Amino acid sequence: MRNKTVGDQELALLQHIEETPKSSVAEVCAVYGESRGLARSTVLTMMERLRAKGYLTRRHVDGMYRYSVTNGSGEVMTGAVARFVEKTLQGSVSPFVAWMSERGQVSDSELAELEALVDTLQSRRKGR
Repeated sequence: MRNKTVGDQELALLQHIEETPKSSVAEVCAVYGESRGLARSTVLTMMERLRAKGYLTRRHVDGMYRYSVTNGSGEVMTGAVARFVEKTLQGSVSPFVAWMSERGQVSDSELAELEALVDTLQSRRKGR
């Protein structure tokens, strides 16, 4: 079931739980839910949907369930980016790169990461 899509709100929730693993529903509601005006029942429903999709696990500890991300949100983020590029940018990353260059707020570490990715892409092309 791992290929189920994840919406923006679910992705944000996964990122929150990844940053605070082994969280209870009450703990997630107190930080994530309250800041977004979400009821406990809404947060619980979202968490259970993510669990059904295979992105969260839960363990019964001291009378309550504790939730954690199964394999990190990297896979989920990759899927979200892929859908964005395909649907919104019609498969082209050029508009995104143009936006990044115009924004002018790329940190040194982000720039180094981008340069490493370009090097990897160039190496793969040469290997063909």
